Amino acid sequence: MSESISITDNRTGQTVEIPIDNGGIDAKAWGSLLPGIWFTDPSFGATAGAVSSITDLDGGAGILRYRGYPIEQVAPSLSFLQVCYLLISGEIPTDQELAAFKAEISAEAPIHENFHKRILEGFRDDAHAMGVLISAIAALSTFFPEGKNIDDPEVRRTQMLRLIAKMPTLAASAYRKSIGAPYVQPDPELDYTSNFLTMMFCNPDGSYDVDPVLRDAMDLLFVLHADHEQNCSTTAARVVGSSHADPYVTVASAASALYGPRHGGANEAVLRMLEDIGSFDQVDDFIKSVKAGEGRLMGFGHRVYKNFDPRAVIVKETAHQVFEVTGKNPLLDIALKLEEVALADDYFVSRSLYPNVDFYSGLIYQSMGFPVEMFTVLFAIGRTPGWLTHWDEMLQQESRIARPRQIYTGPAARDVPGFTAG
Repeated sequence: MSESISITDNRTGQTVEIPIDNGGIDAKAWGSLLPGIWFTDPSFGATAGAVSSITDLDGGAGILRYRGYPIEQVAPSLSFLQVCYLLISGEIPTDQELAAFKAEISAEAPIHENFHKRILEGFRDDAHAMGVLISAIAALSTFFPEGKNIDDPEVRRTQMLRLIAKMPTLAASAYRKSIGAPYVQPDPELDYTSNFLTMMFCNPDGSYDVDPVLRDAMDLLFVLHADHEQNCSTTAARVVGSSHADPYVTVASAASALYGPRHGGANEAVLRMLEDIGSFDQVDDFIKSVKAGEGRLMGFGHRVYKNFDPRAVIVKETAHQVFEVTGKNPLLDIALKLEEVALADDYFVSRSLYPNVDFYSGLIYQSMGFPVEMFTVLFAIGRTPGWLTHWDEMLQQESRIARPRQIYTGPAARDVPGFTAG
């Protein structure tokens, strides 16, 4: 027996039966019964704006799967580039496919010196790295105008690989611009993540020893951030992409959404909170202030996950591995005490406030030497394949341009004072 719901318009007595398909109902059937009456859902929290086969996220059960593969298996087993390939193609690459994919990425990673001179050098020395990154991504549209040919699958794929390849180079360039250091081009002999760390932190003579533990931790964080279903930035990419904008301005729009402190800036907010608490013995007083409504517990709870964030356990374990190399972050004791107290307090437990992926990731980034201004940039590198895969999927579905409805609450029709019809 197929599942369905019935809706009756009590004004007319008319009824329509709507099938339930994959947990959703067709809004067009609703509209056929009640034309001109819209759902009011300003944050789209109860609206499915996409039909997608990329990421399966069940917040109630704490499930996150890339193309069907659980994140608990993906994170320890696959590299970031393997995950990029998986998201784009739908399958884990064979060794031969991965080698070819890596070669394509490596070939697209460098940035022309004119881009550094004409684009990056135009920013103020104290420009925020995320603002520079967003502008640089959009500027790529003018360097690769063929990207506008979005109807060609091969052209789309080329641009997708190009963006994934150039994001670490752009990010590192934005950072080095901010500290007045010379730009560094990628080394074709290095892997994706080692290249990024080298471009970020290498010495003036180009030397830099990549610690394998830190490289693996960085790569893992990229994996954990690779996609997260229909979040704010991915929705921004789909909305902008629905106008048939090229992939560069589409990804720039997604990165702009990520820039907001409610989205990509969460781990920075955690770090600020821990710094404000100040010491281990101040945790109890901070918890009391939060329960009294005088503060906010950052890095706990999630908009989608209702019981636990499956990524958080992985990140916490990784944090301890990083600290064995870098030395313990002085904020770690505060974080551990905060987690212990909150998880033992029914006030937080009853509200499903538990550590999320952002709670420990900021500590990892800081311990590895990244300034807080780079935290969202790191997030953007990891999320780029997800944005692009959703953009590509939407175009294959021939989706219509995004055009939500509104509920108008302004004044009724009225005349301009003194107006006389001519």
